[in-house]
Amino acid sequence: MNTYIYINDLRIRAHHGVLPQERQVGADFLITLRIKCDMSRSMLSDHVVDTINYAALCQLVRREMAVSSRLLEHVAGRIARAVFHEFPQTEALDLWLTKVNPPMGADCSGAGVELHLINDKTN
Repeated sequence: MNTYIYINDLRIRAHHGVLPQERQVGADFLITLRIKCDMSRSMLSDHVVDTINYAALCQLVRREMAVSSRLLEHVAGRIARAVFHEFPQTEALDLWLTKVNPPMGADCSGAGVELHLINDKTN
């Protein structure tokens, strides 16, 4: 059975970027997480303790996004490590981190990074 928890396009204002002005002024970011986990207990119990709590997951993402970084790769890596640490039942993680309207001299809706990671500790 493959079951997933996901948060789609969580919008957060943060201060990430290579240019000092980006870290000072800030920008909007979209974060999508897809977490593979066993939901068999929560499907029967109807108790939040038997699953990954969406609110706690959002709080984790907000906490990591509040730490300014130059590279989105660094931010995404921190988020992934925190998810694996705080939610050890995570079997795998897909993460998309998009900087909305990046200052790169191109007309695009966003640019970012995508991670697909497996938690070796759950196998």
